[in-house]
Amino acid sequence: MNVPDHISHQAQNLRHTIELHNYNYYALDTPTIPDAEYDKLFRELQELEQRYPQLVTPDSPTRRIGAAPLKAFSQIVHRTPMLSLGNAFETAEVDAFDRRVRQTLGVDNVEYMVEPKFDGLAVSLRYEEGVFTTGATRGDGYIGEDVTLNLRTVKSIPLHLHAGLGNESPPALLEVRGEVLMLKADFERLNRQQREKNEKEFINPRNAAAGALRQLDPGITATRRLTFFAYGIGADIDGNVPHDKQSRILDYLASLHFPVARERSVVKGVTALLDHHREIEGMRECLPYDIDGTVYKVNDLAQQVKLGFVSRAPRFAVAHKFPAQEAVTEVLGIDVQVGRTGTLTPVARLKPVFVGGVTVTNATLHNEDEIRRKDVMIGDSVIVRRAGDVIPEVVAVQREKRSMHVKSFVMPDHCPVCGARAVRLPGEAVTRCTGGLFCPAQRKQAILHYASRRAMNIDGLGDKLVEQLVDNAIIRTPADLYRLGLAALAALERMAKKSAGNIINAIEKSKHTTLARFIYSLGIRNVGETTAKDLARYFGNLDRLMTADTEVLQQVPDIGPVVAESIVDFFAERHNLEVIEQLRAGGVRWEEGSGTQLAEADSGVGLGQLRGKTFVLTGTLPNLSREDAKEKIEALGGKVTGSVSKRTDYVVAGSDPGSKYDKAVELRIAILDERGLLQLVQDSQIDGRSNSENP
Repeated sequence: MNVPDHISHQAQNLRHTIELHNYNYYALDTPTIPDAEYDKLFRELQELEQRYPQLVTPDSPTRRIGAAPLKAFSQIVHRTPMLSLGNAFETAEVDAFDRRVRQTLGVDNVEYMVEPKFDGLAVSLRYEEGVFTTGATRGDGYIGEDVTLNLRTVKSIPLHLHAGLGNESPPALLEVRGEVLMLKADFERLNRQQREKNEKEFINPRNAAAGALRQLDPGITATRRLTFFAYGIGADIDGNVPHDKQSRILDYLASLHFPVARERSVVKGVTALLDHHREIEGMRECLPYDIDGTVYKVNDLAQQVKLGFVSRAPRFAVAHKFPAQEAVTEVLGIDVQVGRTGTLTPVARLKPVFVGGVTVTNATLHNEDEIRRKDVMIGDSVIVRRAGDVIPEVVAVQREKRSMHVKSFVMPDHCPVCGARAVRLPGEAVTRCTGGLFCPAQRKQAILHYASRRAMNIDGLGDKLVEQLVDNAIIRTPADLYRLGLAALAALERMAKKSAGNIINAIEKSKHTTLARFIYSLGIRNVGETTAKDLARYFGNLDRLMTADTEVLQQVPDIGPVVAESIVDFFAERHNLEVIEQLRAGGVRWEEGSGTQLAEADSGVGLGQLRGKTFVLTGTLPNLSREDAKEKIEALGGKVTGSVSKRTDYVVAGSDPGSKYDKAVELRIAILDERGLLQLVQDSQIDGRSNSENP
């Protein structure tokens, strides 16, 4: 059926009018028509699109809701990484930040952009030819979850971009960075509805927003009334996007009808920074949304480029957090939790109290010495503090309020979970369960850690599934995973045959790993991801590591006596060795080498061409993930950094490499593709073997 011209124009006008009202209501907080009139316009557009399906466009307001639920989120690689910000808590740290900036730039005074730090979830929105196409969570900074359908339900996000500052057309590509959050009023409304339905209330606006954004059913997200605020641009192509000032970027985003913080300001010097911080803190309780600090960014974008990045954070910006918030409540009891490594941690059960934006019911007491030092007793009135995402803690006891009915806490001498003996070793502050892998509390966490993304990366093996597998005595150790059958998995609650098959495939895939990942997956106390890489690089072989004594272990860079003792103790446990043997028998394998230990001892040289070389990864490689490429480089003595400089030896570039590639070309640094990297790795391995075999 052909659509009459006047109907097409009518639909177009309705779409424009509705989106204008959405902008006035959600972005400017200045509604211009009653809700009933808005609903009438919306129904009119719906009726036209139902009568003429050809009228439906991807950016129609009616497309914000009604999409079919997803089975799972796919992943999106960020064109430009979404990096974290460094934190400053004290005035001295802000002074130090400003001093470093001035010294690096060689100037006496710096202009900064100051913005509130939203307490929400960072997302990236992609627009092509002005139309919203995809949206993703921050994820690990490089890869996020595709939450496009859910973001379409957020009415403050434009589905189609308006003309910019100079009334020019939108860029061919624009990636907008910002924060999704829930306004305080909408949070109160949501919890009121939960109470009316006798359902569980949400703890705080951030948790409610996070849960809403990650709903597989966009229809549920649409009922949660989320809000978006833009704070930057990740990438742009063929547009008149400002490239001189951070403040002009925000003005430009506002001209495109993106909500931006009104409480932003451009100031000069550290004194003005701190004044503005105190001003925003003073209005914190009156703002319609939660914030947990202010963000300072060098306003000049050319200066930002000169300052660059360190690790996963920019040198040109910092988040100045507000002081920790405190409240007084009562200790109702003290429980003991058993951690993954057997640590017994006393936790105060509190009378619920609102602190730092959340309702707190538990607070850590750290260990027995801390309880004695603070003189905490059951029944005491205590001061509880929560700073940002830090676990709430008991700061002090109000002894003047202590009654005669308080009770002392005694650390148990047996594990509250498995009943095994609990001991406190000389020189340690904590008490530990001796049950090892036999303790159910440690067993579940040990298997979860083994399967985690940074360890063996068994996709789909989450908390609830591991809980079922352990509780039903299907698995007891990580080695049992490789004996799992499809029938046993499929028979579990909420586990279909297809899902079970996917997990079996993920377990099979995990058999091919690296020595560093395997060491990390064992959950050895005090051995994190970096230490595991150091051990793999130094020994190159698991058997050499397992038989090393503390003296040999302390020859590994950054490993001291405490870590060395933890490693020796772990491999001295017979049941740990049995599990490792079972894992090997189950097919888990990795590439082993001579390691730095033998290469240096036998020949006086390192690991071939990569030892001491600095690499930068940029863009998306065809087959290797960033983590895989990083592991291959670090396993052979190389170092991976986040920014290109004169000290960089190689830049490994994939598709859409961005500014790092341009910087490498400018500095005439060697650029490798994936094939070139793999060849370099292979050559380095050959060199390493030659050096160790031919002294």
